[in-house]
Amino acid sequence: MFDLLVHYTPFLIAAFLLNISPGPDMAYIVGQTAVHGRKIGLFSTIGVVSGAFVHVVAAALGLSAILATSALAFAIVKWVGVVYLVWLGIGAIRASFAKKHTGSDTKDLPHNTALSPRNATAFQAWRQGVMIDVLNPKVAIFFMAFLPQFVDPAQGHGAVQFLILGSMVNLIGLVVESTIVLLVAAAAVRIKGHNKLGAWLQRALGAMFVALGARLAISQQ
Repeated sequence: MFDLLVHYTPFLIAAFLLNISPGPDMAYIVGQTAVHGRKIGLFSTIGVVSGAFVHVVAAALGLSAILATSALAFAIVKWVGVVYLVWLGIGAIRASFAKKHTGSDTKDLPHNTALSPRNATAFQAWRQGVMIDVLNPKVAIFFMAFLPQFVDPAQGHGAVQFLILGSMVNLIGLVVESTIVLLVAAAAVRIKGHNKLGAWLQRALGAMFVALGARLAISQQ
């Protein structure tokens, strides 16, 4: 028991520190919560964690090694992710101008502007969180680099250990990010009803998506 504690305590500390560090996922979740509120923020968090778990499973099965060793596979996933993020960003920015130009939050808007406050749904928030994480090859490479350090060959079943460790990282992330969502949502209540500020927050969210796309675009394998 003591040996297990000694072995896994550094892992738990590292996983916690990694999850509280600012990054693209954190920026996305905070932005979603500030614009759309607690419910959408929580489902965005669940989506991000779900996407991360996809990478954990892929890494455990050895599929993520393709992204780490194939420049073509890495580039394909990366650029699909870039296009998706920029698409979301443009849609969010257009949604912020909808009321001014059409007198409605949703009229004549393309489908991806479902992020507008009136149309945002839990499923859409979850789906976007999943896609943002799945289409980021750097997440796959992170799990491949981080988790093997804590897999104990003496215990056997390396893939099972990988899945358990990855699930623990994601569980810690879910707790940390959900707490942040609740804090941000509580602060956002103070500005609820300020239409102009809400529109600028929506534009900031769109700009953040575009910035995340640009950051992913310049990332290297």
